[in-house]
Amino acid sequence: MEGIDTIAQLMAVAAVTAPKAKGQNFVQVKILKEKEVQALGKAMIAYQGKSKQKNFERDGKNVLDSEAVILIGLKDASTSGLDCSACGFETCEALKAQQPVNGEFHGPTCAIRILDMGIALGSAVKMASILNVDNRVMYRAGAVARDMKLVDWDFVMGIPLSISGKSIYFDR
Repeated sequence: MEGIDTIAQLMAVAAVTAPKAKGQNFVQVKILKEKEVQALGKAMIAYQGKSKQKNFERDGKNVLDSEAVILIGLKDASTSGLDCSACGFETCEALKAQQPVNGEFHGPTCAIRILDMGIALGSAVKMASILNVDNRVMYRAGAVARDMKLVDWDFVMGIPLSISGKSIYFDR
């Protein structure tokens, strides 16, 4: 559908310009179109057997029917230095001392940086909403995009976009 590229770019702008803690940006954005969208959808369906989680197949079918997917994530996010304990550790130094875990996502991650990513996601989907484009934030799309090495980010979510008479993400 014409216009989807412009909409995806406006969503990316909204994510990039969203406020970040201490003015430090670790948020990454990538727009997937056509062949990459199809590859992601197929990989999500195939990933169902590999994961302990449900609904990769359901969400993969939604991605296959989407015109574009916006990936928004974090890469190499340092701690905020606030020692706020929101991550579950008493200090930022205690969080940094943890052994890395590399599953569907790479962690642990500073909670303040995850909030930054959440604000970026919210800004992007707000833009899609203003432009009347159906969308849905999907953790599964991000996990599989990371598994496929479409991105080398630590934590990522996907937002598939659809322009049709009825939202394909509603009755699932």
